[in-house]
Amino acid sequence: MRTRVHAIHVAPGRRVPTKAVAQVEAEAGAGLVGDRYHGTRHRHVTVQALDDLAAAAEVLGRPVDPGLTRRNVTVEHGPLPTRPGERLRIADVELEVVRIAAPCRLLDDWLGAGAMRAMRSPRGGTVFRLLSSGTIRLGDEVVGGDDLDGAPAGDAMGIDGPGRRSP
Repeated sequence: MRTRVHAIHVAPGRRVPTKAVAQVEAEAGAGLVGDRYHGTRHRHVTVQALDDLAAAAEVLGRPVDPGLTRRNVTVEHGPLPTRPGERLRIADVELEVVRIAAPCRLLDDWLGAGAMRAMRSPRGGTVFRLLSSGTIRLGDEVVGGDDLDGAPAGDAMGIDGPGRRSP
């Protein structure tokens, strides 16, 4: 998978609207600086794809604004990795899948009735932990799967499977 960063959003607190930014600092093991999840153990960044938002919009019957989903990074297209241990790289920042991002009840408040249902898996995006630090900017290249360093994501990072290092 090769795509580009379409949008970046951070929210300084829970139940606070997200703010669109042109770039954000990613800190390995901590998260995105200025975001509500910065400093949490595993939920460092959430990523979603525009094509998934388009599919959700068809179910919902109206457009889905990427900032209202409360995901941090929106890429131009997927599919996104979803299995724990799979990797993704945004510019020079390495990310590892923790889990699929489940839509929360706030979606109905921010997007309208039925939004939570429309954003159900696989459209809700993926939760990642940050393995390296760097700056993520609008337009940055996003690489995953077989395109990550020319090898399958697990092999490229020395992973045989979720969380297992190869010899």
